Amino acid sequence: MRLFIAILLSDEMKKTLVECMHDLKKQGVTGNYIPAQNLHLTLAFIGEYDNPRKVKEVIDRIPLPEFRLSLSGSGRFGSILWAGVKGSQKLAAYARELRAALMAEGIPCDQEKFVPHITLIRRAASSKLYEVHLGKADMMVKRASLMRSEQRDGKVVYRELR
Repeated sequence: MRLFIAILLSDEMKKTLVECMHDLKKQGVTGNYIPAQNLHLTLAFIGEYDNPRKVKEVIDRIPLPEFRLSLSGSGRFGSILWAGVKGSQKLAAYARELRAALMAEGIPCDQEKFVPHITLIRRAASSKLYEVHLGKADMMVKRASLMRSEQRDGKVVYRELR
């Protein structure tokens, strides 16, 4: 199964991001827009791995300090358009510690530099200049979630594994 660890977003934050995506669509930006229910902040991408219980044990062992997460800026990774976040030093430190603990347990995960972001559009393209209008939203982060990515009826569906 395809797994990742993420911070799930508040309804307020999702609403703000959806408004931003609607504005981008009106400006003529095309691509694969992320459905509101799939918006999240990835802490560690694991990929294909068949022992979610072992991953949950690592999550339970590494305490997540509560912190405020705020939308802040935007950017691109190639054709991926994303919203940026500010989450204090606690966010980056937690992601590093979590990834190190996963690797120590033999659980594969991405080792790229952690750049906290929320993907809005994959394969984003525009024939003209556009401007990202990202509203203000913040939330308290209290936990990380183990997520499973599945294909259903030709669509990607993310499901939290409890």
